[in-house]
Amino acid sequence: MRSVLKRFHQEEDGATAIEYALLASGIAALIATATFLLGGRIRTVFNRLAGLIR
Repeated sequence: MRSVLKRFHQEEDGATAIEYALLASGIAALIATATFLLGGRIRTVFNRLAGLIR
């Protein structure tokens, strides 16, 4: 049992995976927030560009 706990403590693969998951979720939250806050402005710009193309 002691060797299992020692090996578990030494392995860092799980910690690395969790760190990457936290980083990815933080980036996703940032993108979602930016889209929510800037969505109206982006829509206006695209509508103006579409009007110019027509």
